[in-house]
Amino acid sequence: MKLNVDGLIVYFPYDYIYPEQYSYIVELKKCLDAKGSALLEMPSGTGKTISLLSLIVAYIRSKPHSLSKLIYCSRTVPEIEKVIEELKRLNEYYEKEVSANGEKNTFIALCLTSRKNLCIHPQVSKERDGRIVDGKCYSLTASHRRMLHEENPDEVPNCSFYEHFDAKGRDGLLPNGVYSIDDLKDYGREKGFCPYFLARYAITYANVIVYSYYYLLDPKIADLVSSELAKNSVVVFDEAHNIDNVCIESLSVKISKKTIEKSQNSINSLSSTIQSIKEADEQKLKEEYSRLVQGLRDANIARETDLILANPILPDDILKEAVPGNIRTAEHFINFLKRFLEYVKSRLKSQHVVQESPASFLKDISNKVCIERKPLRFCAERLRSLIKTLEISDITDFSSLTLLCNFATLVSTYTQGFNIIIEPFDDRTPNISNPILHFNCMDASIAIKPVFGRFQSVIITSGTLSPLEMYPKILDFHPVISASFTMTLARPCICPMIVSKGNDQVAMTSKFESRNDMAVVRNYGILLIEMAAIVPDGIVCFFPSYYYMESVVASWYEQGVIDQLLRRKLLFIETTDAAETSLALNNYVKACENGRGAILLSVARGKVSEGVDFEHHLGRCVIMFGIPYVYTQSRILKARLEYLRDQYQIKENDFLTFDAMRNAAQCVGRVLRGKTDYGIMCFADKRFSRFDKRGKLPKWIQEHLKDTLCNLSIEEAVQIARKFLRQMAQPFTREDQLGVSLLTYEQLKSEDTQRKIQSRVQTG
Repeated sequence: MKLNVDGLIVYFPYDYIYPEQYSYIVELKKCLDAKGSALLEMPSGTGKTISLLSLIVAYIRSKPHSLSKLIYCSRTVPEIEKVIEELKRLNEYYEKEVSANGEKNTFIALCLTSRKNLCIHPQVSKERDGRIVDGKCYSLTASHRRMLHEENPDEVPNCSFYEHFDAKGRDGLLPNGVYSIDDLKDYGREKGFCPYFLARYAITYANVIVYSYYYLLDPKIADLVSSELAKNSVVVFDEAHNIDNVCIESLSVKISKKTIEKSQNSINSLSSTIQSIKEADEQKLKEEYSRLVQGLRDANIARETDLILANPILPDDILKEAVPGNIRTAEHFINFLKRFLEYVKSRLKSQHVVQESPASFLKDISNKVCIERKPLRFCAERLRSLIKTLEISDITDFSSLTLLCNFATLVSTYTQGFNIIIEPFDDRTPNISNPILHFNCMDASIAIKPVFGRFQSVIITSGTLSPLEMYPKILDFHPVISASFTMTLARPCICPMIVSKGNDQVAMTSKFESRNDMAVVRNYGILLIEMAAIVPDGIVCFFPSYYYMESVVASWYEQGVIDQLLRRKLLFIETTDAAETSLALNNYVKACENGRGAILLSVARGKVSEGVDFEHHLGRCVIMFGIPYVYTQSRILKARLEYLRDQYQIKENDFLTFDAMRNAAQCVGRVLRGKTDYGIMCFADKRFSRFDKRGKLPKWIQEHLKDTLCNLSIEEAVQIARKFLRQMAQPFTREDQLGVSLLTYEQLKSEDTQRKIQSRVQTG
């Protein structure tokens, strides 16, 4: 259908549109008109992605001088593929409509992901480890290796796909269309081009780019990949409920004893390579010295192939400076690294916990080993330059030394919003010596600030952003639009309930003081047994942590709960191992598909809670065992809470509750993936019934969570679930749904409908 949204013709590739989709489109257009940022919460399964794409693509086509590009950031490869599928549907609709008018459809959209996913080299693509793929790719595409290949083609291998792309791939543009990962690989095989470098080049002229958060938020990668993207672009962060954690992770460094050992080996390797080059070709080192005297920006270090050597970005005024004299020559820089490494090694020998600021760290290193701030700041760039000069092909083993140099650059560049914590052992294993230096970013706004400052509009959206007022504080921005949309339903297809006590009236909670209470663990087991008896197909359970899940499952074995569960359904468990979890997930899906039914025990903030959708029979019920608070005794968390309190006046308990409830909402939201879907959301903890907890759940869950459902026993919850499932089992046709939750464009234009829609938008 075609929508006229305040004068803008929007092509929507479906016959009907939900009221919340139309409201979403209207608010989104206001944001683009204002050239500002927006914070938009929209329920899961209501077509958020196609609403975004339809409006923004129409805006780009209608006003190309005002808005030229859409940069769509998602979290995982499956989510990226889903966006590409929606783009293909939209593009097909445009082609049909445009060709009917005798016009030509000019539109290019593609996704960019890692070398591991895009490589088509016969040998390299067989590797499963991403770091090994990156290292082998670099060894085949580095400029010095290509020169050696020209001299000795039989002895020095190269990548013919990269060579062909480098020779001819930049001369033309990709044909119009939408390219998924497989499409890029197929096109690369057809033309003989490397799909990865083709995509890296094509993002500069494509209308829509879909890639990971880190390509924009991690300054090390953003400087190499996204630095040339047009400023009049709109950036969309989808599934952005944990965007602050991504920002913090991108600027934090962890150095362990193993990192030090590997760095020492890398330094020794560099030293021996320098010595051999001095004997063979000293002129090469002199040329590098001359370049560094002119400044890093003038050194014109090629960056096409060295994403794996990416370093923290330095401000332009620093890049124009000459590299400090005491690290210009290769020998001096190696000696400098040895001193820095010995200092860090000595700090790791501390027998007690140390917490200090970057300024204190810099003062101490200056006093003890006479290392000043300026050479530290250039450490990462200097290492990259040296590796290129020495023409080292196999750089897989240099990741630890790169990490150490990144730490040196970060600690000397950023003094505010960071801290250093040195722990001689893990609190959970105090008898095992495992020293770790944590360089922690505590301010998420540092990583995302360049994005807000550079691009015209930034859209942060997800199904679970409540409470909305927290994100502008922790990300330090001012949205022009802040809205939360509810879900219009033809039938109450979600049944949220809070189970606060067992049939024996013992309160159920995962509070630390009650975790060893066998009555609580037994009641959790009884709840799962009773639900397994009445709920068909799949049940997904979430625990606050792996440790708690393991202890509960061990108790269930002793109490005979596991045996009773296995009589009803198969049981699968998520573990910390990604391969084991994937296998468990595949078998869980197979059990549900075969009608056997299954239970999946998983963990909040784990793989299952983020990127997996349990559609229809794969998730008829989800149980949240306890409130998923983070480990509150973590020194890193305490430091961040203290920073948020001092800088943004956010109370510790407010942030902890906000973080726990957004993760709980994300977990239970897995059960509903569309309006024809239905499921039970069971919050098994008495603390959920308090308003300061349930009041932070998304509006679309709160409106179904009546007061009568907020303090249930197990028996009451089972009766309500049985009644709900019986109601959902009644025949339900598409015509039934059309009467309430789907509207045609003509219906949407009526004033009465507009008033109803606007009343559902909660504007902040």
